[in-house]
Amino acid sequence: MKTKKILTAIVVAMFSLTIAIQELNAQTTAKTYQQMTQTERAQFVASQTRRLASELSGREYEFTPAFLEDIQQSVNQYTRRIGNEGNAGADKRDLRLVMERGQAQAPTLVAAFRARNVSPLIGLYIPWIESEYINDPPVGSMGAVGMFQFVPKTGERFGLSASDLLDAEKSADAAARYITDNIEQFKDDPMKEALALLAYNRGEQQTARDLKSFINEQNKLCSICALTAQRNKLDANFQRESVYYVPRFFAAAIIGENPTAFGLQGQPLSAR
Repeated sequence: MKTKKILTAIVVAMFSLTIAIQELNAQTTAKTYQQMTQTERAQFVASQTRRLASELSGREYEFTPAFLEDIQQSVNQYTRRIGNEGNAGADKRDLRLVMERGQAQAPTLVAAFRARNVSPLIGLYIPWIESEYINDPPVGSMGAVGMFQFVPKTGERFGLSASDLLDAEKSADAAARYITDNIEQFKDDPMKEALALLAYNRGEQQTARDLKSFINEQNKLCSICALTAQRNKLDANFQRESVYYVPRFFAAAIIGENPTAFGLQGQPLSAR
């Protein structure tokens, strides 16, 4: 009889412990990014970056801690814009509006990139970092145009007329072809998709020159990490803009694919 009571007590204790662990996990899961500790934020960004990289490439990326930190800084910058209402500048707009525009455009973007056998994640988050899904005409005759921010010369290369640059479907198809060409150019690099993104901003020829100058046997597993780490040795345009391009892409994808983790409404953009 005593043994039976002891066993019952053990079962009850184990059940209570299981419930307590589940409640703790639920509380942790329910935390938004803004409520996480610095350590939890770093772990969240690292795990989501690796997951998204695997989804867009089909393999594991070997990110360096420094590159993950660059991504986290971009996530933090975007997060500070959530709920930022009023007549703020482009870099301060409420991120909820960006998500709303992304949700509206997502079906068109996903379809265009899938049709070219390119990861829809690339099609969804290039226009986030390029234009935040605003399909504006250029400021000047040679300015970048539309959601994908093609300059007229690049648009012509992919068969786009001036009016096509403001057509979301046609510009998305052109961007998918551009990314396909870039991936093919960097096909021997383990980070070819990340380099294709960098080349979208920096140009494929300049990106190839950067790789030739700075990538070696010691750092080739993460070429994008190596270029970012050596930013001070690269030109002013890289230091001012290109160095942030791929980290911002992953930051945008982390938020867009995990909206509830940031207190945003709706499904992941890729689910649209």
